[in-house]
Amino acid sequence: MAGKILVSTAYLPPVEYFSLISQADEILIEREENYLKQSYRNRCYILSTHGTQLLSVPVYLGSQHKTPLKEIRIDYSKRWQQVHLRALTASYNSSPYFQFYFENIEKIISRKIDFLIDLNMELMESVLKMLKMEIKVTYTTNFEPVGETENDFRYKISPKAESQFFGKEYLQVFNNPNHFVQGLSIVDLIFNMGPEATGYL
Repeated sequence: MAGKILVSTAYLPPVEYFSLISQADEILIEREENYLKQSYRNRCYILSTHGTQLLSVPVYLGSQHKTPLKEIRIDYSKRWQQVHLRALTASYNSSPYFQFYFENIEKIISRKIDFLIDLNMELMESVLKMLKMEIKVTYTTNFEPVGETENDFRYKISPKAESQFFGKEYLQVFNNPNHFVQGLSIVDLIFNMGPEATGYL
């Protein structure tokens, strides 16, 4: 699928998201939509000793019914940074490549970045470097209704919908050898497979 694809912003997106964009020459991230709750825009899933664990970035929602995504601010009154970093460490400290890649992610999450879309972009750019993927990434400048844009995947990758994506299996920490867990954040693949991660997309 060479060419340009349209996707939503996402917080440490699932492997499926990166598998999709790995086939494109350019990524266009939706900036002009209204914020969508309970989506990958502010959450990801990792694998812990107790199974799949949700990590969610708390945000302020305006008093109005619909809030533009680009105006969504992160709520730092909640200690989400410490929670996320501790969870990532507890889950992946024993994985083969955790020590090689965690520091970059830790630096970004530890900073106080006002807007969700900016946090997501910094993490995205960092992950793309880890995967050695050179893809042009830009934002949309206007909102195109669903169905009017070719290669539109903004609302097709969602934690609320059963995914049709089944990636290649790899060795996961805490995983039952007979049960590979799909739908996890890209960090699960990177921490476990390191330089080989891109080949699993």
